[in-house]
Amino acid sequence: MILKSLDHLNLISKKVADNLSESDCIFLLGEIGVGKTTFTRNIINYLQKKKNVEITDVLSPTFNLLYEYKIKKFKIMHYDLYRIQEEKEINNLGILSEENNTIKIIEWPNLIKGSFKSRLEIYLDYTKNENEREIKFIGLGKWKNFKYEL
Repeated sequence: MILKSLDHLNLISKKVADNLSESDCIFLLGEIGVGKTTFTRNIINYLQKKKNVEITDVLSPTFNLLYEYKIKKFKIMHYDLYRIQEEKEINNLGILSEENNTIKIIEWPNLIKGSFKSRLEIYLDYTKNENEREIKFIGLGKWKNFKYEL
């Protein structure tokens, strides 16, 4: 599917957010600057607004590796694994631990192998038009039949 605008990306983010459950996992894949953090910001700010929680800045955790957002009874862990070189570093971050009441959104999840049997993988890619993006979903487990239609 081709995203024609940031508004279109925001609509898709809301659809994903409305289907999230505590303990879900989202993998975001795509090149630098393609919109992974923007997608995450849309989800977090939408859920904050929906739950009547103060809207916060959502920054890329490229250097910090993780930002955490508390939204009422659950939290969102936003990881950026771009700088991670080895799988053992992922184990040290505790990403693979099963936490209740925690949604994990992971940018650059390439080194995470065979975990999170229920997850939504979102692939973002550039198109020939610099203002558009291609988006593709691959769902596993509860997300297997996830589709977005206009």
